[in-house]
Amino acid sequence: MSVDLAEIKFYDEKTSRFYRLVRTSTWPYLEISGIRMHRADTIDPKTDAVMKVRALGKIYGIVLDCCTGLGYTAILAARVKSVRKVITIEKDENVIFIARQNSFSRDLFENEKIELIVGDAFYEVAKFKDKCFNFIIHDPPTISIAPELYSLEFYRQLYRILKDGGRMVHYVGRPGIRRGKRYLKGIIKRLRMAGFTRIKHVEPALSLIIEK
Repeated sequence: MSVDLAEIKFYDEKTSRFYRLVRTSTWPYLEISGIRMHRADTIDPKTDAVMKVRALGKIYGIVLDCCTGLGYTAILAARVKSVRKVITIEKDENVIFIARQNSFSRDLFENEKIELIVGDAFYEVAKFKDKCFNFIIHDPPTISIAPELYSLEFYRQLYRILKDGGRMVHYVGRPGIRRGKRYLKGIIKRLRMAGFTRIKHVEPALSLIIEK
């Protein structure tokens, strides 16, 4: 049964993108110019978010969520009692506007443990102090949309701000499979160049679990 949610959709001339919030049997997903920002094929968006957070194991302390979206992973991380704070970053104000209309994103704005930064994650991470996060959730748009969030420079910043012994979940999906490109090897290579040595691919979550 679909959630009781009026579908939100609009075109923004400034970004030249079409935004749509699409209902599902659980939490709705965001679609931007025809590209889904959440998994909604084999699993629903809620289950997807739960899997990403659980993939990190027992989380605690301070967590960075690099790309807010509708805030699902930030919300789930903040609900863990041992987590003191979640800092989450979103640069698209249209996405934040949609999140405010989405009842399932309410905690993003009401949970005092969550700090939402409106800005570009590529530049915002450079402002953090060394080794200030216990865990990082990196769930970026596809590499074709935001290649800078898969770059060596960005990975070096993530390595710098992650505490020793900290863990990061990096959603990679199945990039480039339709076009025959193999991005995953390049992603892992750049992560290693940035300093990460313990990298594990978790297929159910379509993510890499990375330990520092």
